[in-house]
Amino acid sequence: MNEILHKEYLETDLFKKIQSAQPVFWENNLKIPFDEATEKVPYSKNDVDDAEERLKRFAPFIIKAFPESAVNDGLIESEFTEINTMKEYLEDTYQTTISGKLLLKRDDTLPIAGTIKARGAIYEVLKHAETLALENGLLESIEDNYEKFLNDEFNDFFAQHKIMVGTTGNLGISVGVMGAKLGFNVTVHMSTEAKQWKKDLLRSRGVNVVEHQTNFTEAVNQGRAESLSDPTSYFVDDEHSIELFFGYTVAANRLARQLEEANIKVDAEHPLFVYLPCGIGGSPGGISFGLKQIYGDHVHCIFAEPTQMPSMLLGLATKEFDGVTVDDFGIESRTIMDGLAVPRTSGLISRIMQYYFDAGYTLTEDESMRLLGKMIDLEAISLEPAALAGVVGVVRMLTTDSGQDFLANHHLQSKLDKATHIAWATGGSMVPEEDMQAFYLQGKAVAKD
Repeated sequence: MNEILHKEYLETDLFKKIQSAQPVFWENNLKIPFDEATEKVPYSKNDVDDAEERLKRFAPFIIKAFPESAVNDGLIESEFTEINTMKEYLEDTYQTTISGKLLLKRDDTLPIAGTIKARGAIYEVLKHAETLALENGLLESIEDNYEKFLNDEFNDFFAQHKIMVGTTGNLGISVGVMGAKLGFNVTVHMSTEAKQWKKDLLRSRGVNVVEHQTNFTEAVNQGRAESLSDPTSYFVDDEHSIELFFGYTVAANRLARQLEEANIKVDAEHPLFVYLPCGIGGSPGGISFGLKQIYGDHVHCIFAEPTQMPSMLLGLATKEFDGVTVDDFGIESRTIMDGLAVPRTSGLISRIMQYYFDAGYTLTEDESMRLLGKMIDLEAISLEPAALAGVVGVVRMLTTDSGQDFLANHHLQSKLDKATHIAWATGGSMVPEEDMQAFYLQGKAVAKD
């Protein structure tokens, strides 16, 4: 047990449940009203808009390099789907009523990388490429046509530079695919939790994959150390990168446009609840930050974590941020939800998010696998295990005492019939058929028990 933890933490019902790997719902008592939060952090809507403009500059390159993105004019974005049949299943299984709409944000279908990590990781790689091109005269200005990035001159130049990243899988896919397309020499350091098909995919794209028989944190540390020792190398740092964070924020502007086009209101009487799977915190944190810039206190961002890997919950509930790991609490710290297999939260992201995200909850391995099978059966949507974590959020909020307290504290109970609930699906379309079938059979077996 980490000596900085005070005994009183461990004597609460919350921590007793966490240590025994029981699902919990937890309200973030560090959160403050949006207007006050904006005074606490050095970032704003301007940073979100700057990231959006940079991605627009790269759109001509993205369309040429990845023709599948042409349908959205080079935009790396997903649609949402109303999942009414799944909603009925949740109501029957958890013995509750879900008022309002239940939507699934389909980041499993994002172009290029097929996961939520695509926005942030691709954005950071592109920004690094833009910076190098401007500094070395390959671009005259940001007014140039960015199709130039496909030229041999650019590829030959980037081949002299390296990009490295440490990951459980999905971040590495996004960094690797885009970095290799630009011509960079890319190395991805992967932990034992990463799936073999993700390693195989990266190697098929010409990416160097280094496997570590350790967890995510150590894979990142080793990758960072190697990168820092090489002046030609750039490290995409999942724990400390503000550029990753900004890349994720752009999802908010796009979701707002989609909701408006669907005539879905978000205001004081029409609250929006967004349930986001959370590993180290970058992607849910960035999306939450962006949404708060648009909707302020009318959007409620709720993070989902495995019972075995509640790193953000522990960091915020103890107020120790990245000063604690799940190992400090004697938790097994292994999960089939590999995208969420992170024992320590990001200090950068958790210190920003303490003011913004509303609540968190955990779910078990069996719960995620049961939901995976049901999502295929009922909605014909195939997701990887981590991508189901957000689906159970609405019922966790509605069926727990702490969830009911959260609703009461924010005067939301009378507004639920006008609410919109969005479960954020983080990946799945790139999972090989045989792997998805194995997940499905496991989910069916769990459902029978």
